[in-house]
Amino acid sequence: MSKKRIAVYPGTFDPITLGHEDVVRRAARLFDEVIVAVAGSTSKRTLFNLEERVLLAKDLFDAPNIQVVGFDGLLMQFVQAQGAQIVIRGLRAASDFEYEFQLAGMNRQLYPKLETLFLTPSEQYMFVSSSLVREVALLGGDVEQFVSANVVAAIEQKRR
Repeated sequence: MSKKRIAVYPGTFDPITLGHEDVVRRAARLFDEVIVAVAGSTSKRTLFNLEERVLLAKDLFDAPNIQVVGFDGLLMQFVQAQGAQIVIRGLRAASDFEYEFQLAGMNRQLYPKLETLFLTPSEQYMFVSSSLVREVALLGGDVEQFVSANVVAAIEQKRR
């Protein structure tokens, strides 16, 4: 009997974008289980609190091998607790690579059994980032082409 292949896709997901969704759905075809790990403790000032970000993400996925979990603390401790062997990281552009490469190395030092897998989103999402979506939305711009309808509605609530 082979071991279940569990991958963790971590991020703040503030907000979760169509690019994130694309990466999750593609990862779900590669692994037995994908855990979307929504980071709670972060140096970033978020638009949505942890509970809101988890709920927004949960609304998007109905596949049996995708689950959404909020977490605080060190990612490698979370990964080990989940029994995962793989961390998924999204790369949009070459500029993302240097930071992600350093992070992968640090994570491997903390948890040597870990592998990091880089996935790129589909071409139409290569330029989409949560921070850009947040900025456009908070300045009154239309973000419907970058996020799902439930996220648009949640952003509208925040702007009121």
